[in-house]
Amino acid sequence: MPERALVVIPTYNERDNISRMIDAVLAKDASLDILVVDDGSPDGTGAVVAAISSANDRVHLLRRSGKLGLGTAYIAGFKWALERNYAHVFQMDADFSHDPAYIPDFFQAITSNDVVVGSRYRDGRANVVNWPVSRLLLSYFANVYARRVTGLPVWDATAGFKCWRRKVLETIQLNDVKSNGYAFQIEMTFRAWKHGFRIAEIPIIFVDRLEGASKMSKKIVREGIWMVWRLRWWAMLNRIPRVAGDGSRRATDADKAA
Repeated sequence: MPERALVVIPTYNERDNISRMIDAVLAKDASLDILVVDDGSPDGTGAVVAAISSANDRVHLLRRSGKLGLGTAYIAGFKWALERNYAHVFQMDADFSHDPAYIPDFFQAITSNDVVVGSRYRDGRANVVNWPVSRLLLSYFANVYARRVTGLPVWDATAGFKCWRRKVLETIQLNDVKSNGYAFQIEMTFRAWKHGFRIAEIPIIFVDRLEGASKMSKKIVREGIWMVWRLRWWAMLNRIPRVAGDGSRRATDADKAA
């Protein structure tokens, strides 16, 4: 890929994963750089990334003062990418639940789309490994709920493995994004859809983390329950304007082209 792409990876206590993740991502394509957004990890994740960055100009570190939330970490990373003229921006977790092996599939799909979502539930099939049944059911039906309330035609609205074209992030008013937990994923995709951008889902297998602890909490679940209704209300009031993008507002099946 001749155009530059940035992978934004938020971290909080990911010391056991981050070095291997950086190596795995950079090996996938020479056009890729990495920005780690670390929320003052007590386990020293930031120091590990700083050491790597000092020896590798494709790795960058954005330090934050404390645990400020997933959504604000991604917003900070997206703004950092826009300021440096990256053509594509990936977002993914540091814990290997998002396998870097799928990055070439994202690159292929983004050539004919504006947003590519790594979907665990495309066409209603669940591709999740090592989750307890209770967590799988919570995630699956949260997506059913989000689709029905918002009308968003995406199977995996809470997916965190995505690739964005620069123009999408420039069009979305990042300062207006209100969600900070997993509802952030729904809100960003919803805003892209309302702006008319082409959204594609490619199937991935999601494997639960082997190292570290999940960041899920009751507060995050509550935010997700209420945010979908706020998105629907904002759209009705035209606070999320319908602006024509290059494609339709319907999600596409990128795996047909990939």
